Amino acid sequence: MGLQQFERRLERMVEGVFARAFRGGLQPVEIGRRLTREMDLRRTVAPRGTLTPNRFTVVLSQSDRSRFAPIEGELVDELIAVAKDHADVERYTFLGPVTIEMETDADLSPGMVLISGDIVKPDEAPKAYLVLPDGERRELGPKSLTIGRLPDCDVMLADPNVSRYHAEVRPAAASTPGPSSASPGSSDYEVSDMGSTNGTQVNGVRLAGAQVLRVGDQITVGATTIRFERG
Repeated sequence: MGLQQFERRLERMVEGVFARAFRGGLQPVEIGRRLTREMDLRRTVAPRGTLTPNRFTVVLSQSDRSRFAPIEGELVDELIAVAKDHADVERYTFLGPVTIEMETDADLSPGMVLISGDIVKPDEAPKAYLVLPDGERRELGPKSLTIGRLPDCDVMLADPNVSRYHAEVRPAAASTPGPSSASPGSSDYEVSDMGSTNGTQVNGVRLAGAQVLRVGDQITVGATTIRFERG
């Protein structure tokens, strides 16, 4: 995106009456400049390329934090885009997802900004489970798990409304859409119907295809409801 585009996009966010609050003092583009400078200063050469920080903390004065409060969410999103764009230009590599936290320091004077960056490995994804009606937890792994009435199903249910092979839960493909989830990742799971007689539902809605699961989703097969959980 680049700092110039970043500045233009931020200007559009603060058009009108709200723009008067940004005529003086700390400007959003200055935060972007400091962010890219921190990436350059903290870069390090590693076997997998030049690593740069992926977790940032932006510290502002109380007054500047209050000024930015109405657009803080958008500002963070734009700063993440700036970091990714700068990494592409400089051929830096992130060790994990880029995150930015905004903090306030009462001792800072208006106009001052402190940015610190760290190279952080992504946390290991919490384990995923299917919680059966009796409370039993079935851990999900790299292989598909079948739900049905036959003994060779991974989850066998004594429910006459469940088909012999009713539904399948498996690691999600990166391209699989899911109305109840954000973009699928390598630790996501999806559920699909296996041509059952009565169909499979997620949160009361019948599946038309594979759907990525999120924590707390209720999978209904026949008269049985199974919950998807992590932890």
